[in-house]
Amino acid sequence: MIKLTKALEAWGTQAFESILKDELNKIRPDLLPLQQGLSQSSYVSDSNINVQIHNITETASDICAKTGIFYAGIIAGSCCADDPTVICEETEYCEVQFDINKITADTTIALLET
Repeated sequence: MIKLTKALEAWGTQAFESILKDELNKIRPDLLPLQQGLSQSSYVSDSNINVQIHNITETASDICAKTGIFYAGIIAGSCCADDPTVICEETEYCEVQFDINKITADTTIALLET
């Protein structure tokens, strides 16, 4: 399980969104539901992700962050014939919600339908 401890510690401060975004951008892509969010390619690349925060809400138990994630997907073996590479990357986008438990910083992650 992912823990967003720094974001939880910053909750209620002006630095919260910046710290949250920094923590989210450091998550390994394979720990996120990015494969399910692909629309133009076949596999998620190991490239870095870029998280944009759309909305922050709060419940009694969680801090809820709706985000948009830009990442790279791979189209293997379908590049142009004269291209020496066999892997092409396409920019992908999906929306993901992160719910951070206010006590433990345990974070649940859900792919949102767009």
